[in-house]
Amino acid sequence: MPDPTDTTQRAATIAVLVENEAGILARVVGLFSGRGYNIESLTVAPVDEARRLSRITIVTSGTDMVIEQIKAQLDRLVPVHQVSDLTLEGPHLSRELMLIKVVGRGEQRLEALRLADAFRARVVDATTESFVFEITGAGDKLDAFAALMRPLGLREVVRTGVAAIARGPHGLRT
Repeated sequence: MPDPTDTTQRAATIAVLVENEAGILARVVGLFSGRGYNIESLTVAPVDEARRLSRITIVTSGTDMVIEQIKAQLDRLVPVHQVSDLTLEGPHLSRELMLIKVVGRGEQRLEALRLADAFRARVVDATTESFVFEITGAGDKLDAFAALMRPLGLREVVRTGVAAIARGPHGLRT
C-alpha cells in the first residue's frame, strides 16, 4: 500500500486492455481530465480483431498513491479487461516515433545529415531545401535529436505516443 504522506512524483507507463468499442477512449480520457490527472502520452490500437480488443498505453505521473488511484479507477471501467503498470511490474521496453522537418542549405544541411546518421535517423523525404527525418527510440533520445536540429533549421515536429511492452514471457492477456 502506498504511503499517503509520500509526495515523490514518478512517471508511470500503464497498459490497459479494453474492448474495442465506440466511446471507450473518451471514457478513459474523461477519467483523467475529470480528476485533474495529466496524460503525457497516449496511444491506442486494436490488438485482437477476433475478440475485439484494443490496447491503450498511457504515460502519466504522480505520487504512488495517485498512480494507484488511476489504476483502480481504470480497472473499474466496464469495458476494461486488464490494467498493468509496466513501470512497477519489471523491465519493459518503450519507444516513440518522431518525424522531424529541417529546412536549410549548405553547411547546415550537411550537419543535419551527420547528426541524423549519428542518431540513426532515416531520411524519409528530401527536397533541395529540406529533409524529413524519421527517428525511433526513447523519449530522451528524440528530445536530444530535436534540440540539436533546432539551430539547423527545425521547422516541424510530429511525435507518436509511447508504445511499451513488458520484457520476457509475461504480458497482458490477449
